[in-house]
Amino acid sequence: MKLFFPLTFVLVPFFAVAKEVDFNRDVRPILSQNCYVCHGPDKEHRKAKLRLDTEEGFKKVFLKTNPTDSEIIHRITSHDPDEIMPTPESGKSLSSEEIKILTQWVKEGGEYSQPWAYTKPVWNPVKNEGNPWVHNWIDSILLDHWSKIGMTPSSDSNKVTLIRRLSFDLTGLPPKPEIIKKYLSATNPEAVYLDIVQEFLDSDHYGERMSMYWLDLVRFADTVGYHGDQDHNISPYRDYIMEAFNQNMPFDQFTREQLAGDLLDSPSIDQKVATGYNRLLQTSHEGGVQPREYLAIYAADRIRNVSGVWMGATVGCAQCHDHKYDPYTARDFYSMSAFFADIDEEQHFKVGSNALPTKRPPEIPVLSFRDREKLKRLESMKSQTQEIINEIKSIKGRERLTMVTQSIKPRVTRILPRGNWLDDTGEIVQPAVPAFLGDLKVEDRRANRLDFANWLVDPENGVGGLTARVFVNRLWYLMFGEGISTSLDDFGGQGSPPTIPALLDNLSVEFYKNGWDIKGLIKLIVTSHAYKLSSNSDSKTKSVDPLNYHFSHQSMHRLPAEMIRDNILETSGLLFKEYGGPSVKPFQPKGYYKHLNFPKREYQAHTDKRRLKRSVYIHWQRQFLHPMLQAMDAPTREECVAKRSKSNSPVAAMVLLNDPSFYEAAEEFAKIIIQSANSDDERIKFAFQRALSRDPDELEENIINQLLKNIRQGLSNDGQLDLLCWTAVTRAIFNFSEFNTRN
Repeated sequence: MKLFFPLTFVLVPFFAVAKEVDFNRDVRPILSQNCYVCHGPDKEHRKAKLRLDTEEGFKKVFLKTNPTDSEIIHRITSHDPDEIMPTPESGKSLSSEEIKILTQWVKEGGEYSQPWAYTKPVWNPVKNEGNPWVHNWIDSILLDHWSKIGMTPSSDSNKVTLIRRLSFDLTGLPPKPEIIKKYLSATNPEAVYLDIVQEFLDSDHYGERMSMYWLDLVRFADTVGYHGDQDHNISPYRDYIMEAFNQNMPFDQFTREQLAGDLLDSPSIDQKVATGYNRLLQTSHEGGVQPREYLAIYAADRIRNVSGVWMGATVGCAQCHDHKYDPYTARDFYSMSAFFADIDEEQHFKVGSNALPTKRPPEIPVLSFRDREKLKRLESMKSQTQEIINEIKSIKGRERLTMVTQSIKPRVTRILPRGNWLDDTGEIVQPAVPAFLGDLKVEDRRANRLDFANWLVDPENGVGGLTARVFVNRLWYLMFGEGISTSLDDFGGQGSPPTIPALLDNLSVEFYKNGWDIKGLIKLIVTSHAYKLSSNSDSKTKSVDPLNYHFSHQSMHRLPAEMIRDNILETSGLLFKEYGGPSVKPFQPKGYYKHLNFPKREYQAHTDKRRLKRSVYIHWQRQFLHPMLQAMDAPTREECVAKRSKSNSPVAAMVLLNDPSFYEAAEEFAKIIIQSANSDDERIKFAFQRALSRDPDELEENIINQLLKNIRQGLSNDGQLDLLCWTAVTRAIFNFSEFNTRN
């Protein structure tokens, strides 16, 4: 029987598999961590008028290729406290490995490279196209990369594991038995695999799965976050996101509608709903707030998020001073915030209250896209029966309020010295993009949010290539368990450069040149040979690349919280697959909300089948996140989260065993098992097939039979013995590592 807790690996640096020193991969991270604070972008704290984050600055100290004559090598190896760098007062020091890397770099010529994240992606020539191992050009690039670093790919994954992996990655749910059977019996498995990929992409569950990740990025929640953490109206935005993914809306349009849907010509209802993105920040409804203070807080929140979501940048670090590690200035920060100065916050301050849900105007009543389409069809029917009339009434009753953006006259935006909202001495700025990334050509008018959105996705006159790189890196992470750059939220001086730059660049170019087609890019990735590899690797690979940064095998990792719950409900036959709608409230412990005030409230769990809907619909209370979600490392969604933490704790195991919802699911699963066959062996086989899509091995059979024997000996046969026995089995299965792991 598999244990729940996976292995923990020891970190090994990229340099362990590198033959030559690469500036962006090996050198820049060392300098960024140890040198940029005093010799970086921030002019206010720069020492000796020396910049090491520019090529010009490098030439002053890095010209010589003989390490013994190089100023930088002299400084980092000196024992003189007046000369050694970093200085003792800085609290920083270089390791012997870092000194070795810098020395080798100087010896190899000390070549400087522009920051990889700010260089537009270009298409790299593809080799190995005639290799029979290659399924598409992704494999060609990977083969070339592996040959250079002396690595080989693992063997192919078994068919069951592959389809389970694909199902979780594309739908967030385990595959149906008939899907597994179809693939195992296929005479042309590649053709059938393509059919399965398309079936998953066409499923409504695809949009639900992709939304889980996007909602983490944009910090979607059902509550305001600050102070009383009251409910607010925003669930239609979640429906919009799911529908956008399911309809395969091009990512550039997806971007425009969320940032500036209200500024489009004759915006549709959905485009207005999309602008709820601008309203997802945390807000306060406390009576004593200082409006000016919170306007500054909200402006900073928006820049942190929009730069994190679309740019993979930490522009928020420039709120009080120029960025320490990247070329973003305080002026850039406030100029970007000026794009959002037309969002109405005054109404919120005037009518905000402790009511539930709280008032957050502007708000509009809406039906979901599918309800509107269905309503249109029903109302157009010439003959309307009473049944149709009732259905029309029912649909109209599903109308919900949702927060939207309505542009007003923009507020004046000043640079706030040291971020001090009380200081009015700062320069007034107009909307503008970061100066080092170019500018906006808007002629004789004020630039607006739509201009900014267009700039974000314009590969020619904006940073569309960079935006594409951020998004495709995150898609790769979803399909491989790690990004090509491991820094999913920081494509800057403190971030990790891509291990395979050519792969990341080609995916980025492919993405925007093919119309920002998300499903098309996912299909390309999951049909590569690399995606189909086993998660097992040999001892040599584990020693040099234990975290699989070079993708010579697939990744094994615990499923996200929502998928764990959905997997349990689906396996037990309880999952209620209604698409869209308001947030739902499954069971949680009584008294969990006792410290929530303004107003005082109690959690009212749904008692009907809504409580069994997919976890993407769970009510997200920022200050008191549902305990199950919290135990499984779901974020509170106060900030943009591109990569969730993964911890193993006794609490997580206890939740899987004892959460009433999961115990109910275990009982229901047990009932299905009991009805499936009469013998224990057949029932065990059925349970494994349903939960894990495979037969049990001999050891697993023996352990479960022993478990059944122990329970039967300890309990009297009161008519419930069978149910108790098999519930114990299903509770154990829900704790299997394999059950809760993407393999």
